[in-house]
Amino acid sequence: MPIYLPKVLTAVRRAATAGATVLALTLTSCAAPGEASGDAGDGRPVVLTTFTVLADIAQNVAGDKLRVESITKAGAEIHGYEPTPGDIRKAAKADLILDNGMGLEAWFEQFVRDVNAPHAVVTDGVDAINIAEDAYKDMPNPHAWMSPKNVQIYVENMVEAFQDLDPANAEFYKNNGAAYNATLQEVQDSLVKDLAVLPKNQRALVSCEGAFSYLARDAGLTEKYIWAVNAEQQATPQQIASTIEFVRTNQVPAVFCESTVSADPMDRVVEATDAVFGGTLYVDSLSEADGPVPTYLELIKHDAKVIVDALTGARS
Repeated sequence: MPIYLPKVLTAVRRAATAGATVLALTLTSCAAPGEASGDAGDGRPVVLTTFTVLADIAQNVAGDKLRVESITKAGAEIHGYEPTPGDIRKAAKADLILDNGMGLEAWFEQFVRDVNAPHAVVTDGVDAINIAEDAYKDMPNPHAWMSPKNVQIYVENMVEAFQDLDPANAEFYKNNGAAYNATLQEVQDSLVKDLAVLPKNQRALVSCEGAFSYLARDAGLTEKYIWAVNAEQQATPQQIASTIEFVRTNQVPAVFCESTVSADPMDRVVEATDAVFGGTLYVDSLSEADGPVPTYLELIKHDAKVIVDALTGARS
């Protein structure tokens, strides 16, 4: 989950080099707009997303009318992903490309601009929260999908993009989007209700990395993290000390860490306070079909349950 500047810049440079070479070889042989579905073999337009979370959300809106694919695979690290020539060919043949925006997919921007396919940014309309510190201070935190309320905006943007792509099924996408958003609202309402039993000072989400700003804001939680965006380096003594002080002062009952980073720094917080380790949270990628979070709804429900159970003392 880290946004690591050298890694991202390296990925962008490689993407630019690969894009210039591969696009020159592939664009002339690509299907014309609307013909990408021929590669799907079933006549459906192809929607390409940048990572698995977006693909799953999009599939719920698209139903069986569109073929939805993800550039990255389950479990992939998103921020520093390095595109392949095959990824570029997929992009060139897509009928629609969806990305998160907010600086998440810097690796993709170099060649998407040259692809002859409609492009939609699904965070359009989201009230961004800026990163508070480190190298990315004052830039938008890209993890907007960690709030069900924000994903309702994602869905609205997808519905509009799908209607433009396939007007004949406009009502179908509208109805699917409304049904999915109703489920998201249930998750949001349940999270807020379940956390309401906590004293105000204990309504806090303490994590290894600052990936939960939107979830915390929309669930009425105070966010505290060890590091803001950079999980490639060891946490500093100052960062750990600050987290320990916050947990002690607010009597926070449980702390958490993301699946993609080491929980060792958070273990030190646990050792120095009365808090317990509440569990592992998922953020950037879905799991394989037989894993713990194969869909976005399962991911956000998993995280909500882990947070609520740990903070309210209902740990199993």
